[in-house]
Amino acid sequence: MSKGIAGIMKQAQKMQEQMAKIQAEAATKTVEATAGGGMVTAVVNGKQQLVSLKIEKDVVDPTDIEMLQDLIMAAVNEGMKKSQDSVASEMGKLTGGLNIPGLF
Repeated sequence: MSKGIAGIMKQAQKMQEQMAKIQAEAATKTVEATAGGGMVTAVVNGKQQLVSLKIEKDVVDPTDIEMLQDLIMAAVNEGMKKSQDSVASEMGKLTGGLNIPGLF
């Protein structure tokens, strides 16, 4: 193996190790998103897992379950988007802005 290829392989391994570190750190970070003026709050971690959901009792109306469902979906979806954006931002710093499919 030539020195050039060995150097590229070493850089690739280092990048892979850094990506694993970013992903592990992301799993411990959370983002919060709200809907309905704060009536529903979703907290999502860097693995795009919902870790908590808070619903204010004032928004619970047995005659309008659809509105509550919409607020929950909006808060969770926004939390997922914020989480993905956060991880993508960290990965972008590592890859120099290159969009490499499958990294995150």
